[in-house]
Parts: sequence; structure tokens; C-alpha cells
Amino acid sequence: MAGELVTFHVDTDGERLDFFLTRNMPEFSRTHIQRFIKEGLVSVNEGKKKANYILSEGDVIRAELPMPKKADVCPEDISLSILYEDQDIIVVDKKRGMVVHPAGNVTEGTLVNALLFHCKDLSGINGELRPGIVHRLDKDTSGVMVAAKNDRAHLSLAKQIQEKSARREYLAIVHGTIKEETGTVIGDIGRDPKDRKKMAIVYENGKPAVTHFSVLERFEGYTYLRCRLETGRTHQIRVHLTSIGHPLVGDPKYGARRKNPFPIIGQALHSEKLTLTHPTTGERMEFTAPLPKDMEFILQELRKRQR
Repeated sequence: MAGELVTFHVDTDGERLDFFLTRNMPEFSRTHIQRFIKEGLVSVNEGKKKANYILSEGDVIRAELPMPKKADVCPEDISLSILYEDQDIIVVDKKRGMVVHPAGNVTEGTLVNALLFHCKDLSGINGELRPGIVHRLDKDTSGVMVAAKNDRAHLSLAKQIQEKSARREYLAIVHGTIKEETGTVIGDIGRDPKDRKKMAIVYENGKPAVTHFSVLERFEGYTYLRCRLETGRTHQIRVHLTSIGHPLVGDPKYGARRKNPFPIIGQALHSEKLTLTHPTTGERMEFTAPLPKDMEFILQELRKRQR
């Protein structure tokens, strides 16, 4: 059964139909897009086309998004730190240690379980296991996240993230003293060919990734940073900072060779600030989450050592 109808007006020549839709509907993979085209859910100028059809300026594409399946995840009465909520979006401060959505053997205690209990009306675009989820944070990364409560809001937020108009800033504590005041790490990220459970900077089959950083404080053997993402690849900040010799304190995957003398479970990384345009009102909004106690404790300890 078809669902919501979405219309696109093509303003350039020469792009494949499946590439265009993947770029403009980032919540779906190209494999999903190709399946939708094959199933007749996509038309160009009211006619059916193949995935490799080359678009022309002025073409009108209509795509019928499939109706979301009923979520197979149980709502759970889990406490949420809600920063903002209205009929379109909910913004939360995710705690370190909470998984965002069910995966593998993890089906309980996730942010999705909590959101399903609290909201009742999440967007179904991202599938039955990830309703409302537009972007994600690693289990052991804390901080600001937004979820969509309807499909229109979901599409808007996903497009903002893809087009980089949604701004995400993180706070990080890393090993080593960084001398530069600011810097940018550029490197395509993909699966580590030596360890498929990790990501790495790769030279083939990776996705472009850019991380900007600025130094907030320096300590003996450690640096406190603000990081801004241009892209949002899996483990991006963790991989990029490790690649320049400054893994995150406490990172069990990328900083395991560095001794961690601090009581933090997981990497010292916090999503502090999210800036976006409201899907309905068009208002530019900024949300911040305070630094968690475990990272604040590390900073206090490091400052004591400096005295």
C-alpha cells in the first residue's frame, strides 16, 4: 500500500533517477530507492521509468513513500531528559550508555523504546526498529538528539542534515596536547579492512567526512576540544581524532591502547549543541545539553593537576 506522496522538481540535467532520489531522500538507501522504482512507486512526468533513467531540468518526480510497518519494539517507561517538544519534533539529552535504537540482541532499554512510550506518534519513515530517528549517537556518546514525530518533519530534518544546514557541535576530551588552536580533519570513512567491527579512514569505498575542531583548554597530556561536523559518518569524530594521534579518553574501540585513569565508561564525547530549522514554522532553533558529570569530573581533575 502506498503512503505519503512526495514531489520533486528537477533543476539540473544528467543525473540518474535513483541517484537523485537517494540524495534527496537520505533516510532511504539506494537499494530501497531502486526497489521502490521497480515496484512502480516512482513516476517521472507521470510515467514509469527505470532506476538508470537520466533526468532533465523541468522533470517532475512523484514518489509514494511506503506505509511504515507497525513498530515491533515495545514502549518502555524510561525516564527522558527532554529539552524541547511540540507536535513535530522532540529534542532530548541522551545519556551515556543508552543505545539509540534496537539492533542485534538489543531490543530493550533503547531511546526508541523510551520515545515510543512517551510520544505515541513517531514518524515511521525510518522503519519499524527506528521510528522517529533522524540521526544517531553512539551508545557511549551523550547529548542532544532530535527525533521526528511525523513524516513531514522527518523529511525536513533529514534534508537539513544532508545539506549541512543543521549544525552539530560536540565537546571532547582527548589524549595528548594539541598545539594548534584550530584544525580540520578530512578523510573518507569506511569499514576498517582489518577489523570489520571498526571504522577507519580508507582510500577506497569510503564516504567523505570532514571534522573541524578548536582547542578549549590544554592540560599535560590531554586536550579539551570543541568539534563541529560537516558530515555525519559512523564514529566520525572518534576515527578522525584517532587518525591524528589524539584518541578520545575512555574510548574502548579506538583508544584501547591508551591508559584511562578516569572513572568514565565509554568515550569522553558529548553532543553539546544542535542548531536546526523547525520543519513547520521555519524558525531557526538552537538546543544545548550541559556537560555530563563524568566529563566535568575529568576536567576538574585535570585543572587541579595544572595548579
